[in-house]
Amino acid sequence: MKKLSDFVSNIEESVTLAAAKRAKELASQGKNIIDLTLGQPDFSTPELIGEAAIDSIHSGKASFYTQASGLPELKSAVRNYWDKYYGYAIEDKEILVTTGAKFALYAFFQSVLDKGDEVIIPAPYWVSYVDQVKMSGGHPVVVSTLQENDFKITVEQLEAVKTEKTKVLLLNSPSNPTGMIYSKEELLALGNWAVANDLLILADDIYHRLVYNKNEFTAISSLSEAIRQRTIVINGVSKTFAMTGWRIGLAVGDSEIIAAMTKIAGQTTSNPSTVAQYAAIEAFNSDETAVEKMRTAFESRLNVIHPMINQIPGFEAIKPNGAFYLFPKVEKAMTLKGYDNVTDFATAILEETGVALVTGEGFGSPVHVRLSYATDLESLTEAVQRLKDWMEQTNDR
Repeated sequence: MKKLSDFVSNIEESVTLAAAKRAKELASQGKNIIDLTLGQPDFSTPELIGEAAIDSIHSGKASFYTQASGLPELKSAVRNYWDKYYGYAIEDKEILVTTGAKFALYAFFQSVLDKGDEVIIPAPYWVSYVDQVKMSGGHPVVVSTLQENDFKITVEQLEAVKTEKTKVLLLNSPSNPTGMIYSKEELLALGNWAVANDLLILADDIYHRLVYNKNEFTAISSLSEAIRQRTIVINGVSKTFAMTGWRIGLAVGDSEIIAAMTKIAGQTTSNPSTVAQYAAIEAFNSDETAVEKMRTAFESRLNVIHPMINQIPGFEAIKPNGAFYLFPKVEKAMTLKGYDNVTDFATAILEETGVALVTGEGFGSPVHVRLSYATDLESLTEAVQRLKDWMEQTNDR
């Protein structure tokens, strides 16, 4: 008897989770591993947020189901947050609180895609986009961008791939894995193109508060009413508030699409963890102090580590403007060490230096690796030194 469905057999394992798993395995064997794989802040959740969760437990409020779309009090906090950081008003019916932002993405694709519908995805892209589109019956149309162009897609590229089946344009700014940010002018051009071609826009803004060196985040949904009406924004608490383990995501946009996504949630996860929702209320209502402390730390690490990366033979990295990743091009480094496959190259780095990176293959780039600088500076500088020493060794493969 066939045990597994075709559906699950065609799903790829997340390369970031696979890399993190392998790093943990080696560390458990007593090897000195510096893990730069996962995209999570190395800060604990701010104390006041944790206290709000504890209070909800002690008061008994955390003991019960909530609406599948989220607590009304949490939606109120999200509305206020949207006023402050997005600059426009939203209604409760335009908000869905989900079990992590990843599930918000999944629910969106399940809600809007029919078999064969196309989603334009600029590459490099976050690892789950392509598989989630496929899981929903859609067809991912991957459009490669250039490092020399700061990994940004253009209207001309969109025109070249548009068909009668194109339904969604996906944008992630600041980007995972590149850290690039689209300017207001660039987003306006892309948004107007989507409006002119009657497309939906999926805006993954999960890193919107993690922006450095006087760069600015612009929400594409804020640029015009026409763009806003066709944009679903994905956001959450994980990156901004150091709450990756709490699993609270958001989808904000067209009420009909949000209602459809809520049906998906109602038949799958139901409501997100109630205690985590009470923590999220405190997060969205909190002042800038804790977020700014983390943002400043990431900015400082970036400014130290970026020039060091470019001193490693064969590594070429542009300086990102946001998120907390570096995505160096390693094509020359692979040649120097005798590799023609970036996954094998990243594996060799892990096994021979103890530095855990993520292969670019899962992000749609066969000549890059991703490293997270959401860890302490001492570990980062040690990791870069190990990489530099390894690359300077004579190739003995």
